[in-house]
Order: sequence, then C-alpha cells, then structure tokens
Amino acid sequence: MSMLPIFLKLDGRPCLLVGAGNVALDKIGSLLKTGLKVRVVAPEARAEVRELAAQGKLEWMERRFELSDLDGNLLVIAATDSAEVNSAVYRGAVERGILCNSVDDIPNCDFFFGSVVSRGALQIAISTSGESPAVAQRLRREIDEQLPEDLGPWLEHVGQMRREVLAVYPAGEARKTLLHRLAQRPVCGSEDCPSRRLAFEGLETEPTAELVEAAPEADSDSDAQFWSDAEEAVPATVSLVGAGPGDPELLTVKALRLIQTADVVLHDDLVPQAILDLASPCAEIVNVGKRCGVKLITQETINALMIEHARGQRSVVRLKSGDPLIFGRAAEELAALKDAGVAFDVVPGVTVGFAAAAVIGCSLTNRHAASNVIFSTGHHAASHNDSPLPEIENATRVVYMPGRDLHLLAQEWLQQGLPPDFPCAVVSRAAQPGQQVRYSTLADLGECEATAAPSLVIAGWTVKEHVAQMHLDAEVALATP
Repeated sequence: MSMLPIFLKLDGRPCLLVGAGNVALDKIGSLLKTGLKVRVVAPEARAEVRELAAQGKLEWMERRFELSDLDGNLLVIAATDSAEVNSAVYRGAVERGILCNSVDDIPNCDFFFGSVVSRGALQIAISTSGESPAVAQRLRREIDEQLPEDLGPWLEHVGQMRREVLAVYPAGEARKTLLHRLAQRPVCGSEDCPSRRLAFEGLETEPTAELVEAAPEADSDSDAQFWSDAEEAVPATVSLVGAGPGDPELLTVKALRLIQTADVVLHDDLVPQAILDLASPCAEIVNVGKRCGVKLITQETINALMIEHARGQRSVVRLKSGDPLIFGRAAEELAALKDAGVAFDVVPGVTVGFAAAAVIGCSLTNRHAASNVIFSTGHHAASHNDSPLPEIENATRVVYMPGRDLHLLAQEWLQQGLPPDFPCAVVSRAAQPGQQVRYSTLADLGECEATAAPSLVIAGWTVKEHVAQMHLDAEVALATP
C-alpha cells in the first residue's frame, strides 16, 4: 500500500503521548517543535519529561492510560514498553477516527515518523514505512552531508522574491518560467541582487502591498500593457540538450536540471523512458523522433513547435539522444531558432560513440595504432578520402546508425583499401540495459546478425587486442550496473 507523504501544520493542536520513558522522550522533541499541545499520560516519567512539564512545555498526567484520554486529540503516540497497552491505545484511536503511531509496532500504526534533514524552512523527510529505521537514518546522514549549511537563509530569500514575483506578474507561463529560473540562481536580500534585476528589470513598479491586492483585478488598458511588459521580461529560450546514450547517470548536471524544470520536452524516439521520467509531472512530453527512417513528424514541424512554445513563454528542452551536435540535425534547428529570433543554448551530452567505446574498454585513440577518429553515419560512411593506405588505417572509425545490413559498409571500406582483418566491433544499446557487443573483422562484418537500435560500428586497430581475446563474431552481453 502506498503511503501519503504530507507536511502538516500542527501549531496549537492537541496531541496525546502515552508513556514517558526513553522511547517517549525520543518523540517529544519532534512533537514540541511543531507547536503541538502535548499531553503525556504515564504513572512514571523520566526527569527530562518532568522538567518539561514544570516549564509548562507539556502537560503530564501522573497515572495510567484510560480510553477517555484519547478524546479530542488530533494525533496519538503510544510509546510504552507494554505491547498490550500500546495495542489498546491504537484500537481506541481507530474507533475514534484519530491517527495513531505505536512506536516500533508496524501493525498498530497509521503513520510513521520520518528521519528528517532540516535547513531552515527546508525539510527532507525519509521513511521506509517502518521496515528499517536504520536505513532511513543512514540516508538522512548522507543527505545532510551533501546539503549546504546556508541553504535555509537562501531559501528565505527565494521565498521573499517569490512573493514579490507573485505580486507583480499575472498567473501564466511567464511567471512559472521565471520562478523556476530563480530557484536555480543565487538569491540574496540585497536590492542589487542579480536575480532581483533578472526578475524586475524593465518593470516600472516594484511590488507593494497595494499591488498585491490590486494585481488580480488589473483590467485597464494601462494595466494590460504593464502585464504585457512583465511577460516580455522573461526571454524565450530553447535548450538543445544531450540525453547521452540512455543511462540517466550519464546525464550532465545541467541537462538534469533543465529536464526537471522544463515546461515542454520535445524528445527523440531513442531517448529512453527512464530519462523522460525525470521531467516534471506537469511538463508536456512530445515524441518528435523517427525510428528506422520512419518519420513521426517533419523537421519543419519540430522547428515550429520549438519556436511556438518558446514565444509562449514556456521553457523548452529539445532532448536529443547522445550529443545534440553529432548527427542530431542540430544545425537546422539552430538556424530556425536564429531566424525566429529565439534565444537558445546547447548542453552537450555523452555521445554514444564514447559510451560504446567505454563498454568494450577501448580507447578511440592510441599512440601506437590510431591518431584520428572518424565519426560518420551509415548513409555517409563511404569517405572520399584518397589518402595513402597507412593514413587511411591510422584512424578509428565510429559509424552511427550503420543500418541492419552491414555488407555495404564492409564492401565500401574494402574498396577504400582497408585490409580484411581490420578489427570491428558492433555495439548495440550502449550503456543501457540489454547492451550487446559483437566483435568481427572487416571481412566478416557483413555476416554479423542485426542488432537492436541504437547501434554503431567501431573499427580500427585500437580494438585489435579485444578481438584477439575472443572468438571472432562472439556475442558479449554486458550487464549495466
């Protein structure tokens, strides 16, 4: 059963804690921080509990639990060393519709306490649904070590600026995009803060209390012009982002951030679902790719979609398999964006050629065997290179999208003068689950069985040592960690 992680406002609400020993003491600190009115029922209590009661921070009833103690409470925690008492507390709470937690007793719990990492207003709560509190505590320590200590004050500044943006900008994509951008930038309380200038530069009016009240009803001609100017303060931008070979862990940090905050993701067909799942649930995800030459959408339509969404003040990620600038038709899309006056940026990705080389443990360059690397596609693998034979061989050839039948590619290379024993590797689904590698020589390359897309061919003397270690044309299945 899936549990609902929620954060409750509990200030001033009544809470009953049954028990006042070591287990109960561990919970009291968390309860008091929320502002709950805590009543403790127990015949005996630790000195710390007695002190808190003497200070008026909680109420201690020095007696045994009675079912009537449950009445009127929002939450109940059973924290005694008696399983019988804890069970009675839980049954009574269920009968009264009150949420109850019996410490370390999963069947008698409606909710669980999480391990919490705090930085000011930021709270990260971790729960294992009671399966292993130790695991939750370990994860809490790991997360706590990674979070900056000044995250709390920064969040306060972000919150203040968010309230000011909400006061100035009308609801819509422009405001949403701006808030996402501010969440990625350094923000401080200074009037000269660069993020403040980003948010309000060009606006005639700084946010005021009057503006907060008047903004929802702005409908005059001057107000309409004001809101129009405000939307134009957020420039239209498209990001061409490399999704890498398919492993989410091979995404760059910037690529991950842009994917997570995008309003629209226009993705290639080969981008796996594991990466698309990183996008916001509110994002519009559109497949604009093609598979095996079958177009789902024309390039002109892709260009038009990027421009249309960007001009609509939506943050757009054009997500391309591998690297955007290698066989991704980026030149056409960048030209279209330039012509339309739409700003853009390009985020490189791990191209599948590098991932495939990593899979087989092969350096694409080798001072003894290859001082060049040639990237091509199956449609353009036949080079017009008329160089002497030694120079032709002195390169590692990486062929993207070689097609399912490799006879033609092998024939073209042989006609160029490459030797029949030129080492080759066919890599399918590099760095993804189900990746495969087939080793061959150029003479036998055409006999390799068809592989699942995406696939590519790496050929060159730099892979010779790997070919020598196994039978030619042997299939090696490598499990992705």
